[in-house]
Amino acid sequence: MDNRPIGIFDSGLGGLTVVREIIDQLPNEEIIYFGDTARFPYGPRPISELKTFVFEIIDYLLVNDVKFIVIACNSASAAALEDAQQYYNIPIIGVIEPGARAAVRATHCRRIGVIGTQATIASGSYMSAIKAIDAGIQVYSQACPDLADFVEKNETTGPRIERSVRWYLDSLLRAGIDSLILGCTHYPLLSETISKVAGDWVQLISSAKETARELKETLTRKGSLRKDNKPPILRFISSGDKEIFRKLGVRFLGQEIKSVERVRLPLRERVVGIEKG
Repeated sequence: MDNRPIGIFDSGLGGLTVVREIIDQLPNEEIIYFGDTARFPYGPRPISELKTFVFEIIDYLLVNDVKFIVIACNSASAAALEDAQQYYNIPIIGVIEPGARAAVRATHCRRIGVIGTQATIASGSYMSAIKAIDAGIQVYSQACPDLADFVEKNETTGPRIERSVRWYLDSLLRAGIDSLILGCTHYPLLSETISKVAGDWVQLISSAKETARELKETLTRKGSLRKDNKPPILRFISSGDKEIFRKLGVRFLGQEIKSVERVRLPLRERVVGIEKG
């Protein structure tokens, strides 16, 4: 039994889709969610900068005594998951490997498409994760620089988005994919348009549900599920505008967000006692 909260973070609001799945699968768990909206988007940033951001946020979550950390951001997972797992003495998972496993299970023709930010696609993380499971699968990737921006601005349908999606998916569909990984936690809010363009024969894969399932399995195996009978506390923290986070976050989370705290990073001092090893 471990009644401490789970720490979850993303570059913005997209990680709330992961929170939503975790709430569905682990309704008794307390959650601290950090959205780094002041520094959104992560996609165009260099990997070295993303690593710095990831370590700053993990430091902050550890100050709040979390028991587990979920990097609910594809760009951050691609850039820093392995380094973070090696450095910190706390379980940390990302969203890439769960999504890759789901896509491998779903494909029949062994041709998988991946769409994501520049950082995620450039890292090759999805291709590596998929190939580690089945080396014979063909992976076709496409960076989509503006899709997450649309979502953060609360624009999720309409002609502009459909034109962008058609342009991005063109080469993937011509390659004959039958599974498409939504390699950014913002993209599930565009799933209606993406599905319309991709067609009924292409299955969309969101890593949010798979990540929540993996988290549940890990906490159960470790005996770390929360057993307190009191209603769980959900804390939402933003590095940017609190009201924008609260108002737009409802669409990602699927329920009201009553309050949002604001925290500016980096903290003045790094956490002590978390050195590697």
